[in-house]
Amino acid sequence: MATYEKAKAIALEASIDYTSGGVISKQVTKNKAGNITLFSFDKDQGLTEHTANYDAFVQILDGEAEILIDGIAHQLVAGDCIIMPANIPHALRATERFKMLLTMIRGEE
Repeated sequence: MATYEKAKAIALEASIDYTSGGVISKQVTKNKAGNITLFSFDKDQGLTEHTANYDAFVQILDGEAEILIDGIAHQLVAGDCIIMPANIPHALRATERFKMLLTMIRGEE
């Protein structure tokens, strides 16, 4: 998957569109330390419950989402962010269509 050009300003929210009834992802950058991915979700779309081996930082750029972490629902809107802890079940659902930036960093604490 191609990544964004380095050393060039990026208008993140404007650089990804919505798709009717779907989810779009664009990899911003990736290396052995982790990756940064931009997502857009149409209303009622999401990611089913899963775990990851490393913490995941989510920043909402537009819209509204419900993020479930270890069975606890968190309502987030544009400007909000949350850390989904490593090895803890989490899921995401668009209560309204939304865009997010997901930062995942591999490593030990």
